[in-house]
Order: sequence, then structure tokens, then C-alpha cells
Amino acid sequence: MFARLVCTVFSLFILFACQSPRVDPSQKQVMFHLHLTDNPGDYQQVNIDLQEVRIKMADSSGWQTMDTYAGIYDLLQLQNGLDTLIVADSLPAGEVDQIRLVLGPNNSIMVDSLLYGLDTPSAQQSGLKVKINKVLVQDSLNAVILDFDAHQSIVARGNGSFGLKPVLRVVE
Repeated sequence: MFARLVCTVFSLFILFACQSPRVDPSQKQVMFHLHLTDNPGDYQQVNIDLQEVRIKMADSSGWQTMDTYAGIYDLLQLQNGLDTLIVADSLPAGEVDQIRLVLGPNNSIMVDSLLYGLDTPSAQQSGLKVKINKVLVQDSLNAVILDFDAHQSIVARGNGSFGLKPVLRVVE
């Protein structure tokens, strides 16, 4: 009898310990989509190696890593009304303060049919930050389009190399 009681208590302990933490009902989750688009540029390709997207809520001090569709994106393929989905995830209802795009090392630009590496020093450590101040509305899809202006973002250096000084804006 005592063994059965101990087994039951132990089983209940395991059952409750393995459950996911309860979500605070006052902290409603909303669906958030982030798209990427580009203005036309004078290059044949502008490729960014997107590794991760982080979001900072206005009422929070930390960054939240989003479910990111990582990969190499040719920004020039995202022009004239075309965009691509780079995040589809949920966030707590509230105001998004900033978005951070973290790039990897495989960024490049094609000029005159030659592919050059694209220097992106801060984008690989701290990420490309964009201030957005977007209020996420309950019971609707909250979408943001980031316009990555490739033409204005490329810096041609005198030594034949290229750098990225990002010009990003939010399109609602």
C-alpha cells in the first residue's frame, strides 16, 4: 500500500514537472510576419547571408530570437512589389521597438559579371538594427515589410572592394 502511494506521488510529480510552463493569460500571443523587399539598384546581384532575426519589445530589455528563414537572399530579386517572408512567429501583444537582422559571412555583390565579397563588419556581430515602433494588434496578422535599399547601402571603395552601410526602412 505504501509503495503504491509513493509510486502515485512520484508519477504525479513527474507528470507536473514535465509540463510546459503555463502562459500568463494576460500576455496574449499574436502572429508576426516580417518580409524583405528592395528598391532597384545598379548592380547585378546584392546577396545578404541572413542568419537570424531578433525582436526587441518596447516593454522588455532583452532581444527575442525569432523563427527565421535563414539563407542567402539576392536583394535585387525582391523589387517592383516582390518581397519574401523571412519570419513567421508569434510574439506577445504589445509594441515592437526594434528589429535586428544578423548576417553571416557569405555576403556578396556582382558587378560587371564579377562576384565580390561584401564587407559587413557590424552586421555579423550586433546585427543591422531598425527602429520600428509597431503596435501588434490582437486577433490579426501583424506584418511588417523591411525595405533594404541595396543601391544606397553599397559603398564602393577605392581599392576595388565593397562594403555594406545598410539603408533600411519600414514599409507598412
